[in-house]
Amino acid sequence: MSLNHWPALTTLVHEGWLLRFADGYTKRANSVSAIYGEDHDADDGDVERRIAWCERRYAALGLPSVVKITPFDRPASLDRLLAERGYAKMDTVSVQTLELARIGLAEASHVHMAEQPTEEWVETFCRLDGVAEAHRPAMVRMLAPNGLMKGFATFRHDGKPVACGLGVVEDEWLGLYDIVTDAAYRNRGIGKAIVANLLYWGKEKGARRAYLAVVADNAPALRLYAKLGFEEAYRYWYRVKRQSD
Repeated sequence: MSLNHWPALTTLVHEGWLLRFADGYTKRANSVSAIYGEDHDADDGDVERRIAWCERRYAALGLPSVVKITPFDRPASLDRLLAERGYAKMDTVSVQTLELARIGLAEASHVHMAEQPTEEWVETFCRLDGVAEAHRPAMVRMLAPNGLMKGFATFRHDGKPVACGLGVVEDEWLGLYDIVTDAAYRNRGIGKAIVANLLYWGKEKGARRAYLAVVADNAPALRLYAKLGFEEAYRYWYRVKRQSD
């Protein structure tokens, strides 16, 4: 679902591996997802050949070679082989899920919802998340309609947008992305209001479950999601080819 909810601008398929490209904006959309292929460990030499093929594709676009490592990788030896090849382990992420029937939800009047990415939402997210100007066109293209329902939440304080978030509904699942709050307004329950409103919106759209991905060392976010009832389903991380290689 995350492949659908956070789409790359271009995807190549190579022997069951998905190579995603989005002009370098986020590792998630500029990495290899090795989720299809053999259910057993392939010959190391064959996997090394595929890794080298992917490296050439990213290098041709001036991008680092990045592989997303999950418990579902095919083959399971991929993480070991990348480590032996000198790939650094980065950004361990906790994927968490929530049964929406477990919690009571109410819409917050100070959170504005839209089903298209408004100029205000884009400006707010770029400002709060520090999106580089060079990456903004790719980000906007990634938010374009793709047949799935999207909800763009904005929290305003005295008329000023100080937090935002994105929800995407597919079948009975709601994915949460881009939950950010202005540093000057943190620890006021604003992040919780954004998440709660997105959960309410998703439930209204037919979602029965929600998921999100949070960096594993982000203690404040982990506490917030735990309070809402989210529980960890699995973890993933990235292997990144060292620039000196």
